[in-house]
Amino acid sequence: FFFFFFLVHFCSSLLLLFFFCVVVVVALMNFFVRTLFNRGGLSTVASRRLLSCESARKFDVVVIGGGAGGLAVTASILAREPTIRIGVIEPSADHIYQPGLTLVGGGIFKSKDVHRPTVNCVPKGACWIEGKVKNIFADDNEVEMESGTKYSYDFLVAAPGVQLNFDAVEGLAETLGKNGVTSNYLPEVAPYTWELVQNLKSGKAVFTQPIMPIKCAGGPQKAMYLSSDYWREQGVLDNIDVTFCNNNPGLFGNPAYVPALKDACSGYDVDLKFFHNLVKVDGENKKATFDVYEDGKVIKQLTLDFDMLHVVPPTGPLDFMKNQPIVDGAGWVDVNPFTMQSKKYANVFGIGDACNTANAKTAAAVRKQAPVVAENLLDVRDGKEPICAYDGYGSCPLTVDRQHVVLAEFGYDGKLLPSFPKWLLDGTKPSRLGWILKADFMPFIYFDVMLKGHEWLCKPTHHLNKSK
Repeated sequence: FFFFFFLVHFCSSLLLLFFFCVVVVVALMNFFVRTLFNRGGLSTVASRRLLSCESARKFDVVVIGGGAGGLAVTASILAREPTIRIGVIEPSADHIYQPGLTLVGGGIFKSKDVHRPTVNCVPKGACWIEGKVKNIFADDNEVEMESGTKYSYDFLVAAPGVQLNFDAVEGLAETLGKNGVTSNYLPEVAPYTWELVQNLKSGKAVFTQPIMPIKCAGGPQKAMYLSSDYWREQGVLDNIDVTFCNNNPGLFGNPAYVPALKDACSGYDVDLKFFHNLVKVDGENKKATFDVYEDGKVIKQLTLDFDMLHVVPPTGPLDFMKNQPIVDGAGWVDVNPFTMQSKKYANVFGIGDACNTANAKTAAAVRKQAPVVAENLLDVRDGKEPICAYDGYGSCPLTVDRQHVVLAEFGYDGKLLPSFPKWLLDGTKPSRLGWILKADFMPFIYFDVMLKGHEWLCKPTHHLNKSK
């Protein structure tokens, strides 16, 4: 029995080592190809693809949004049906690897590490339509651009992303990026976080988190942990008062991961304040004001002095989406949480942060949603019922220090959905392997696997009748 047990574990370890070796080799090959032949500019292939798309006004599939969700589902559809005509509507020429922004703010990544030209990220075979959507005429199978141009479709995938409402906090927008006020949630401001962390030798550091839902529920804590660990390394943590003001009842929504996070907070001597909502920032005088809640009511206001303030703003639907026919009353894309199909239109699907599904709003969720949407969309096109089901998977690699991660992986109803056996990586505890995955492998998996239509460990395996 023990020999068999040892053999199984030994073989599993060899397979995992082989997998990592393959990832490293492919990553190096991609790096050299990009460095020698592309250098981040507009590729010849991309240029030709754009020229062939200029006059197109009718597509089999129109995808609203060229972020992680829009590009991942485009790649997954094309991997199954290479001849299908897909138009991806995206206004930004710069694609941001958003999971990397925390590491920019923590001094692990450089800003350039999270930026790629959008034209080089759009999957081969798709058309990039540069611009913003103004209206969705779902009854007529059309979308209208701000320019007035209309595009018709057989199927629509809504992946517009969400809006960071910095203006919801009085005085925040005016002082963001100066006066010690920062946020890793903006690519242009994240480097300022690292500047503040390096320069702070003593004083008060305040980190905030608004009420859920937000992009990357662990993002506010990640900024705090990476900063505090740096201060500890520099021997100045004892001179800095770290406060975490969280407008939620606890550190994390899934209780399985809370003990490890509490240990991290204790190690950094963090002053935890729950049900504290940031309402005002006075940057010049370095004061932050919070509404303090009890039983759902504001009972008082609290003003804290700060030398560094890291803010995570309230998150909501984009303004242009709020009155579209495919959204619910709150402005979220209204979909079946399993099939990701619109509840109102059979030829409309949603993916990513803009949907009203109850999963964590992360790139890892998109990675699992994309194959489901692709399968179901093509089934509906072929006259079948959509039966592939998304299980609510989301992942949040909580960087509790600069070498360890608590790898939170869970689905609907808080069910734990670990990707690795517990003996190899226990996601409820800090692990070095989790950090290696986060810092070294995830960017490659994002750009060169997910956005290329390769569905490693995420092909649809659940069906609707099993998910009900």
